[in-house]
Amino acid sequence: MAEQISDARSAQIARELRNDIEARRLRPGDRLPSSRDLASQWGVGIGTVNKAMDVLVDEGLVISRARSGRVVAEPADTTMARPAPSRPRVVFVGGYAGSGKTEFGRVLARESGWPILDKDTLTRAVVDAALVEFGSTIADRESDTYLKVVRPAEYQCLEATVMENLRCGVSSIATAPYLRELTSSAWLERTAAAVAGVGADMSVIWIRCSSASMRSYIERRGAARDTWKLGHWDEYLGNVDLEFTPPWPHVIVNNNPDDEPIQSQAKAFLKSLEPTL
Repeated sequence: MAEQISDARSAQIARELRNDIEARRLRPGDRLPSSRDLASQWGVGIGTVNKAMDVLVDEGLVISRARSGRVVAEPADTTMARPAPSRPRVVFVGGYAGSGKTEFGRVLARESGWPILDKDTLTRAVVDAALVEFGSTIADRESDTYLKVVRPAEYQCLEATVMENLRCGVSSIATAPYLRELTSSAWLERTAAAVAGVGADMSVIWIRCSSASMRSYIERRGAARDTWKLGHWDEYLGNVDLEFTPPWPHVIVNNNPDDEPIQSQAKAFLKSLEPTL
């Protein structure tokens, strides 16, 4: 049993580091922390970390150097397909916290050449300032102040940025939880109509992973906005539907240790669009 747990954790570690490499959070030539430091970061033994590293070395993503330790390898093929769509397209990428939606969005942006519009990147500084001004904290993502006042404005900014790009003929990738939006047929229909109205197309992608994978991602990123989730994990999971499916034509990307790498899934998605590009 202990060995099975160790194998599962090493697979998860390999998955998360692979995602970071494919999303360019870790870039070619970057030196990875020591096995001891990684073991402390994930709360596992050094042997578990070394198993994960062996997987990444075998895949050609990491190389070991005598004096430098482990570093991120140069990609074997640095050329990227950059489709030029006849009509601009927005790709909405949604998922629960820690599902890996931003990592997938970054990989998709690298493969397509389309800009990524990440909700937190675009609005976090303003959202944090607004929450403090309203007498809350930057960790607040549960109160009525956030849910009823700040969140609608946050998503309105993201939507406006998407539409501005489409009007300029620029395809883009919008990443956010979209927990309310992608459950609402009305929102999906209204958004599809607005996108079509500027001569563009729309795709919906939902990132799905296990609760254990979500928690691992959330713990590792250490973001203040996740404080409540981690402190009330069972209560939080009570509102998580691991089998959620958007009520709209969509693509499911599975992001668990045993699933196909997200880079392969991103390439498959872009290939599925080729008849329309």
